[in-house]
Amino acid sequence: MQQEFRYVYQVYKEGSISKAARSLYITQPALSIAIQKIEDSIGLPLFDRSRHPLELTPAGRIYINTIEKMKNIDKELEQQIQDIRQLNTGHVCMGGSHYLNAYILPEHLAAFNALHPGIELELEEHSAATLASMLSAHELDMTFSCNEKFMMDFERFPAFTDHVLLAVQENLPINHLLSPSALSAQEIADGRHLSDACPAITLEPFRDVDFILLSSGNNLHDRSMEMFQDAGFEPHVIMQLSQLVTAYHMTEHFPAATFVSDRLVMHSQAHLKYYKLDYECAKRIFYVLLPKQNYTPVAVKKLIEYLMLHL
Repeated sequence: MQQEFRYVYQVYKEGSISKAARSLYITQPALSIAIQKIEDSIGLPLFDRSRHPLELTPAGRIYINTIEKMKNIDKELEQQIQDIRQLNTGHVCMGGSHYLNAYILPEHLAAFNALHPGIELELEEHSAATLASMLSAHELDMTFSCNEKFMMDFERFPAFTDHVLLAVQENLPINHLLSPSALSAQEIADGRHLSDACPAITLEPFRDVDFILLSSGNNLHDRSMEMFQDAGFEPHVIMQLSQLVTAYHMTEHFPAATFVSDRLVMHSQAHLKYYKLDYECAKRIFYVLLPKQNYTPVAVKKLIEYLMLHL
């Protein structure tokens, strides 16, 4: 990328000329002069200097959009040349939630790395909304989602399915009332809940039970609210958390219930009672999401093919 483009883009990313100068290893006056020369050459300011952090002007937005298009073209060219040479190397930047990165992907990424040691894997961990934004900006090669609202703007391929279960602290009296439907962690690990013969419950019996839920905006929160609506009551929520794993382990110590993924239970068994839920939204299909583009690097294709076979 030409030097003037690098200068403008770094100021845009940092929102500050002084911070950008430090990142570029040049002095602030030198960078200020360079930016001023660029603005003089096009006859319009690129940044609104009355704002802190700096904000783009309309001309600045056009300038940045053009730089990002050029960056994507450069990246695609490099990837295609590398693939033509049939190098057994590459780089894949993928994103996932803590649940995915900590409990679903590790063993599969390790196995893929053993098969393709020349492909470097970079793993980002953020919220679903942030990951979708990063994918749109081509800051990721791929991510995962089970949320329809994040899928519309991307290419998608089904990767794996999980099932939402109700996890209840062992000492709650309701477990005795529902004992024929209660499952242990080992039974979940053995896949008993996947059998049609396994009884499923609704949430009506839990009207007076306290709940630990994920925060609004999380896909599992939205699905749990849909179940409560179908059951005809609003839950008594004693705690809201941002991470599924935290809610899961917190429920071991509180006289409460929460919603968990069966895959999490298979990887991290807690002393709880589990219930299969009789709701369509309790089944989640996770998709691999890719940017809509004409070219997908071979390294990315190899990883997707592997994950679709093994997840």
